Amino acid sequence: MSQVKKVKYGEKPEKDFNIRTAMEEASRCLLCEDAPCSQGCPAGTDPGKFIRSIRFKNFKGAAETIRENNILGGCCSLVCPYGNLCEKECARTGIDKPIQIGKLQKFAIDCEKEADMNVLKKPDFNTGKKVACIGSGPASLACATKLALEGVDVTIFEQFDQPGGILTYGITPSRLPQEVVDHDIDQVKKLGVEFKLNTRIDGKDGVKKLLQDFDAVFIGVGLWSNALPNIKGVDAKGVYSAQDFLKIARENNGKFDIGEDILVIGGGDVAMDCASTSKQLGANVAIVYRRTIEEAPAYIDEIKYVQDMGIPMITKFAPEEIISDAEGNVVKMMFKSWDNVSEMVKKADTVVFAIGQKASDDYKDIDLAEGAFINGDIINGGLTVVQAVADGKESADEIIDYLKIKEAK
Repeated sequence: MSQVKKVKYGEKPEKDFNIRTAMEEASRCLLCEDAPCSQGCPAGTDPGKFIRSIRFKNFKGAAETIRENNILGGCCSLVCPYGNLCEKECARTGIDKPIQIGKLQKFAIDCEKEADMNVLKKPDFNTGKKVACIGSGPASLACATKLALEGVDVTIFEQFDQPGGILTYGITPSRLPQEVVDHDIDQVKKLGVEFKLNTRIDGKDGVKKLLQDFDAVFIGVGLWSNALPNIKGVDAKGVYSAQDFLKIARENNGKFDIGEDILVIGGGDVAMDCASTSKQLGANVAIVYRRTIEEAPAYIDEIKYVQDMGIPMITKFAPEEIISDAEGNVVKMMFKSWDNVSEMVKKADTVVFAIGQKASDDYKDIDLAEGAFINGDIINGGLTVVQAVADGKESADEIIDYLKIKEAK
């Protein structure tokens, strides 16, 4: 019988590679000439190249390869679904098991930090062009980086008091420690990118106003509107959206009174984050998902992680009603099975809905012909951090082309 894992809030469950273990893992690489793993990375991080560098003890070169292609190399080393991307394409899979690309990437970024490397340098020229980025999540950070390297003055506007978007507020710190986020963002700041925090840009009117002072505006605000089901009792005290729940827990460093019994509704990676966070806060936790476990969109390692913590995952039940007491606090929740035959009632002090976020309506109908560009989760519906990085880089290229055309007129 496997022992239940006990992890404190913010504590990482696995140890990172050291030089010996990193070298051992890198030595398993087949050194493919046209590395399929590199083709499997949306952001073009080029795992084949940086693994080869690690294998030959060129740790500096490995860090340079990662950082030059992906400004969020540290964050992505911890939150990327490698099994569905680069590791899935690894040629070693047909022999035994894929190279642990994520852990090798984290090792290279740790070497960068320890050596106080500055891979990306602020250019010694300036185009005189100014671009504003709304939101400071992965897409905006990637877009700002590429623009800054092209000599463009970039200002990022963030509505919260810390930069990072979902990296800072939407992922449990046991999976993504804040120091990793901060280190990646520091690389952006060193390029001269200015951050204006606690500054909300209000939709279409806000974009128009920015375009009076900036040559172009990038909108990478992500998905921050709550998605709650239309069921009775959903407005009770103790009911949270996943983003709000994770944000409050992270802002208060785990000092968050959530009661004894927690229900997390959903089957994605965010639901697993909410469940593991609740367990780390000392609560009894259960995940309830309306489909089968095979249909759950969460990465298999994340499901295994919460199961190793002793968190049950109840499937084939959908939420029906939340029951509250006279003061309006949650006390229990009712569910119905997908065959409409069985019913279930669960005690609950807190209910967290991790059933997806949606884009704000504030940025609908933006005139994209007048220097406004939009990309990232707000467009793709919320895929992965590495995909948002790819989206941000793509928009940066479009903005650079736009600025050149504008200057030529």
